[in-house]
Amino acid sequence: MTAELVRGQNHPLPQTRLEIRISAGNPIVAGATLGDERGTVRGAEWVAHPASPQLPGVEVSKQAAADHRLAVDLDALPEGVHRVHVLLALVSGSGGPARFGAMAAPSVAVTGLDGTGVAGYTITDLDAESAVIALELYRRQGVWKVRAVGQGYAGGLAEMLRDQGLPQAAELAAEINDAVARGMARSVAQPPPRAAGDDGRVRTATAGAGPAPDAPPPARPQTRPQPQPQPQAQAGPQAAAQPPSPAGDTAPGGRVDYQHPRRRTAAPPTPPPTAPPAPPGQPARPVAGDASGWTMDERLYNQVWGMFEDLARTAAAYRSAVDFAESRMEQELDKVLSDPRTRVGPAADAARAQARAKQAGLVEQARAALDRDLAQLVAESEVVEPALPPAYARWDSPVWQGYQVPMEIPMALRLGDLHLPERTELRIPMLVRLPLERGLWIDAGRTGSARGALLDSGELRRLAAETAVTHAARLLAVYPVDEFAVQVIDPAGSAATSLAPLLASGALREPPAAGAAGVSQVLAALTRRVDLVQMAIRSGATDALPPDLDLAQQLLIVHDFPHGFDDRAVTQLRYLADEGPSAGVHLMMVADREDAQVYGPVLDPLWRSLLRITPVADDHLADPWVGHAWTYEPSLVPAGSDVLRQVLDQVGRARQAYGR
Repeated sequence: MTAELVRGQNHPLPQTRLEIRISAGNPIVAGATLGDERGTVRGAEWVAHPASPQLPGVEVSKQAAADHRLAVDLDALPEGVHRVHVLLALVSGSGGPARFGAMAAPSVAVTGLDGTGVAGYTITDLDAESAVIALELYRRQGVWKVRAVGQGYAGGLAEMLRDQGLPQAAELAAEINDAVARGMARSVAQPPPRAAGDDGRVRTATAGAGPAPDAPPPARPQTRPQPQPQPQAQAGPQAAAQPPSPAGDTAPGGRVDYQHPRRRTAAPPTPPPTAPPAPPGQPARPVAGDASGWTMDERLYNQVWGMFEDLARTAAAYRSAVDFAESRMEQELDKVLSDPRTRVGPAADAARAQARAKQAGLVEQARAALDRDLAQLVAESEVVEPALPPAYARWDSPVWQGYQVPMEIPMALRLGDLHLPERTELRIPMLVRLPLERGLWIDAGRTGSARGALLDSGELRRLAAETAVTHAARLLAVYPVDEFAVQVIDPAGSAATSLAPLLASGALREPPAAGAAGVSQVLAALTRRVDLVQMAIRSGATDALPPDLDLAQQLLIVHDFPHGFDDRAVTQLRYLADEGPSAGVHLMMVADREDAQVYGPVLDPLWRSLLRITPVADDHLADPWVGHAWTYEPSLVPAGSDVLRQVLDQVGRARQAYGR
């Protein structure tokens, strides 16, 4: 059970490998400092910040964001470190709030690597402060504990670092601000904040009186970097915000155009469809595309995002109302039992019955509100689902029967469905922005789900490989022919059966790389591509790229990792996971983490940089608003359907016609 801390309170840490989750209503900077027994920071090398995000035992985010996940391994800290301070600071000169008192109170949660809550702390009573020490992890008599600090500084980062004994505090604060400013200059917000009534959508009422009282404030959507996106860490389905296409479009004269191909700037957005009037006392009838956006695809994307948020907050309000009813009943029962005169007898029985009746009434009222809201969302889903384009649609959607190779890059891609236990048949499409800013990890190992427990390891690996092929096929189908290519590493050839549809259709240009030599060749070529594109971007000489360099987005499927990989190949793979998305190279790992145990914590940054999905239903994803555990189900082709072969055949013919 998560311990909710107040300022100054401490709590023991049950493990040494932790994740610190930070949620704020505006983009903020997150960092960490290492201190000795007195809390003194010995030098800049003991400060983890966006310009230097990794220290032994600590890893922080590379840029400002509304949500952060910091990784901490207390056993890996340098010798002499007895304290770790988690720092938060506002972004200077960004046009956002200049003091914490002007925004929602940030919250910090300490969890295990599996997401199990350890301690939480909401930092209140801040006013003019622009930097704050949120938490302190400290060691006393060999035992690590966490303390809620909440110490703010009106002088910002420089004053906070100086207070920790860092002599070059002003210089380091300036370096951090410069690094954050460079990241902010490449970013624009997407999707837009969704406030009630701001986009014409029919908003569902939440059960009870609104969101859960203890829920964190709504997270600001992740930013869309341009022109040079960088990987960002983000939670659960909050992978739904991804950047525009890097190194994917070519402007006249051969120069690389890094602008989003769908964005228009000269005309106002097209008004969304208007819902027909509803009878008095009835909710408005849902309409597909009932959201803001420049195109129908963007309106549908925003509408799906809104449904996701509505369901999260509706379920949170219901759960909060049920918890309140239980707590109130317990308080009333405790009051009866605390008085010996009323503990037994008819009066006590009547008091107990009355308390239980009140609890049942409150739960019934909350359930009625939940059912009303869920019915509205189900009706909206029934209208939206048939209207989704191929990039957003299920494989059993009729839209695939009229499929044609697109000429433009879509806005997002469907990876699967999400649902909550309150209404399992209500499925929300899990959409991620294109191009993929984070790689994908299809977990071929055992999960905690009931379905996964029934399958042996061989069947799970087969399903994982088929899931990877399905996602690759959708990516090939929704990109223009000359904008996307797939390469496969399959050292042992164990995925040959699953990869057959890609090879038979011609959608896969080259057979999978096999053996250590094939692994080395593919990784070397993609590493060279990333290096060249990054150098061209930094020097502003994108027109000087070699003519033989393929500027199409590249998806690398790595099957059965780490088989066939030596230390050099593992290093190259980590490099591609970190730097590849900014140069148009994306990673899809099909692997069981247990197989890579020999590398120990060396590969932890690799796994954290990837969005984990599963070949079977599993509740490992969380939303960015209230942190529900959502059950994810992959988007797979229905049994017996020939739609995948038909789509890939059409893609293969188009690629042959274009000489791809």
